[in-house]
Amino acid sequence: MNTNKIMAAQDGVITRAQAISSGVSSAAISRRLISGEWTALRTGVYLREDRERTPAVDLRAAVYSSDGCAHGPSAAWWHGLLSKPPRRHSVTVPLSRSVTCTGVQVRRRDLDRRDVDNRRSLRVTSLPLSVLETAVVVSDGAELMDRALQRHTSLPILEAVHQRNLGRTGSAAARKLLRAAGRGGESEAERILHQLLRLHRISGWTTQHRSCGFVIDVAFVSHGVAIEVDGWAWHRDVDRFNSDLHRQNILVNAGWHVLRFSWHQLTLTPELVVTQIARALNGSR
Repeated sequence: MNTNKIMAAQDGVITRAQAISSGVSSAAISRRLISGEWTALRTGVYLREDRERTPAVDLRAAVYSSDGCAHGPSAAWWHGLLSKPPRRHSVTVPLSRSVTCTGVQVRRRDLDRRDVDNRRSLRVTSLPLSVLETAVVVSDGAELMDRALQRHTSLPILEAVHQRNLGRTGSAAARKLLRAAGRGGESEAERILHQLLRLHRISGWTTQHRSCGFVIDVAFVSHGVAIEVDGWAWHRDVDRFNSDLHRQNILVNAGWHVLRFSWHQLTLTPELVVTQIARALNGSR
């Protein structure tokens, strides 16, 4: 493959080894650098002059120069699990190698080959390991794991990868998330809601109130406010989703003001949940 094709597939980036294997001599590489046709990003990694230095370019440069593997939020972003790249990229190199990479978080760890993928000509941790390692360092980690379970992976796979990588930073936190994901979070979400109501001294509610043939999770009967609690989304199939919509429509038509909160909302934005409940109660008076 010639250098133009390599660079086209790699965001305009090429390594010295790739250039030489394509027939470009060391002297020719030097000439291109002197002329400005190529710019040195890191040792042995170059960018074409007509290409912008983007976060993708920076990640390629970090991985290629260290001969490592992107991990954590960097890998999650590369897999499409995050919409924005992290402010600082993360790269894993083997324990036997000592690497300095300015502006990059370098982790020395031996990864199982099953936990390394090659995506768009870049080594990154596998999607399951990327989910596990990212979920414990971003603010919406539980939601990220929930989305991944809905679209990309399964709980048994995540658990197997977790067991294979015990001892890594964040392992204990990941175990807690996996337990929550396994239980579905619905009963836990109800307990959290009860705690929030007590903490903020919101009274007049009852649990498991029957109306229209359904059991409402939390009801403010005198105000006509019904609160429904959802667990992790990956536990809800299409039938359950449609059933919940049908149930909610019946309650609304019967005069209930229905609020729905997920496990993620209750754990990540509890103050917003309380505010919405208070507004509903005040609006019913």
